[in-house]
Amino acid sequence: MYIVILGGGRVGLNLASYLISDDQDVTLIEYDEDLCRKAAEELDALIICGSGTDSKTLNNANIEDADVFVAATGNDEVNLLSCILVKGYGVPKVIARLSDYNHSKAFKKAGIDFAISPELTAASYLEKIILRPKIADLVVLGKGDAELLDITVTNKSVIGQRIGDLSPNKDYIIVAVYENGNITIPMQEDILKEGFKISILSKTDAIQDIINLFTA
Repeated sequence: MYIVILGGGRVGLNLASYLISDDQDVTLIEYDEDLCRKAAEELDALIICGSGTDSKTLNNANIEDADVFVAATGNDEVNLLSCILVKGYGVPKVIARLSDYNHSKAFKKAGIDFAISPELTAASYLEKIILRPKIADLVVLGKGDAELLDITVTNKSVIGQRIGDLSPNKDYIIVAVYENGNITIPMQEDILKEGFKISILSKTDAIQDIINLFTA
């Protein structure tokens, strides 16, 4: 996969590093010469020192061949304009970093596929870890209205029950069971045992009730 990233700051540099380690083909565009030099020292990628709102720079990055474009600067206006330009090249997926959530409507009107705030996402994740300490792991899905969480079963009221008697319902579904390090897709007749770790796909507003059900 060929990915073009605009912005060689913390977010862009880290994203590029992760993608490169996953054997993806990455080009990084950065306007600041010092950040370009830093990126060139740290990344095994093509670094283009130029403006992401300039067609010549985008052409130098072979933007028409990109599978994904990510505008990751800290400037919403630059990210928005670059994404609009890139969409004109027919790039299949266009993603923008969003610093000010009040600008989200403008990104949506422009047809940007995804506008993401790393700072808000990180803060939201930390909040959930603080407020829901019984969750082993958690992933926010969709637009934040669903979550995939791992819970260790400790509530005696559900231990010994059939999974089919507990799941699925309108709020959640048990999608995986871990026992002795092995993962299985649960069948309705399977019995919940104490200490099982289970993965649950849940509506966000039902999370606390689910934690209480399986761990209280």
